[in-house]
Amino acid sequence: MPPAAPDSTFTLPARGAGVLPRRFLLDAISTGVIASDDPIPESNVQPASLDLRLGEVAFRMRCSFLPGSDTVERKLRDHVIDELDLRGGGAVLETNRPYLVPLKERLALPKAVRAKANPKSSTGRVDVFTRVITDHGYRFDEIAAGYTGPLYLEIVPLSFAIGVREGLSLNQLRLSVGKTQLSDEQIARFHEETHHLLLKGGKPVPVEDLALADGLFLSLDLRGDHDGRVGYQAKENAPRLNLTGSAPIDPAPYFDPVRREGGNRIVLAPQRFYLLMSDEAVSIPPELASEMTAYDPTSGELRTHYAGFFDPGFGFDAGPNDGSRAALEVRAHDVPFMIEHGQRVCKLTFDKMLEPPDVLYGAAVGSSYQHQEETLGKHFRRTLKRSGAPAGGPGPGQQSFPMGAADPPR
Repeated sequence: MPPAAPDSTFTLPARGAGVLPRRFLLDAISTGVIASDDPIPESNVQPASLDLRLGEVAFRMRCSFLPGSDTVERKLRDHVIDELDLRGGGAVLETNRPYLVPLKERLALPKAVRAKANPKSSTGRVDVFTRVITDHGYRFDEIAAGYTGPLYLEIVPLSFAIGVREGLSLNQLRLSVGKTQLSDEQIARFHEETHHLLLKGGKPVPVEDLALADGLFLSLDLRGDHDGRVGYQAKENAPRLNLTGSAPIDPAPYFDPVRREGGNRIVLAPQRFYLLMSDEAVSIPPELASEMTAYDPTSGELRTHYAGFFDPGFGFDAGPNDGSRAALEVRAHDVPFMIEHGQRVCKLTFDKMLEPPDVLYGAAVGSSYQHQEETLGKHFRRTLKRSGAPAGGPGPGQQSFPMGAADPPR
């Protein structure tokens, strides 16, 4: 079915630029700017992003591609190996194989509105690589202003074979208008004069200590907890990981704990996947949205984070001097690579909102990662550190204990 033409009732302010907040996303859905044959659940609409859903079928492909001057459907014919039915119980996607899934949502963007997609945090934490492609697209995840047509999600499980099914959300979409990104000077001024964006030990990081270069750098916490655990490493030859269940999964078959060496450092094994934690805590106020960008040091030996959205309110309702730390997805390339506590490994960019959203990231929208002190994703039975430790490091005698229930699905 071709996308419906957007209703004239979808309107934006005559002037202004920014990421569209929740009320505009709801308007976009009601007016056909974002459409689907199945009703889009309101719970999928986040403060500044929309959870996209898998359609009925997944195509196993021999290679990834970009459509360029062609449509995705036409280009796909040359590369399909098999077709998997995602209805009912779903299907298993194997590791290191690209799959393409038509998404339930389609777009009919106004000429002034562009879109961008990113994997959900829970997707990145199980080492599943995703990116959106569109008809006549020359870039992944970037959707041109005025685009009208379907959306497709490329999925590549890297560490675990995964169970998926129709309706599962693995990625998110943001809509924006005009110039939105803050410059380094604007980030520093906002941090100093309006709201502290980065905190350490419960205190704002001094503006002169911010590391800025087309965004704000975060560093690693490799001090860890009382027994030196700093994160997790994905196991090789793990069993299938079912992403469609509601019960928390025992992480032991999938992850090994990683403990620091003397000197607060670890050595990354080549091509292995690690979940680590930022040393600083982040606080995103209602006026801003943020994105963790993929970062490759010039040495070329390390990749951190697959990119992801931080909606307004992340770390904001944790308290005026708390924030929430960021979970970091890290992989070394071809040789063992040593990283140390405090090493800068990832970067946040900031975009202004068109207006503050009516709800913020946190308990009100069932968010899983507010106040996080643990890197494992929502699918797993996670450990929760005892309160009293400042952001950026554990307190004396701090211990861990299992959580009793699964987090809300976010």
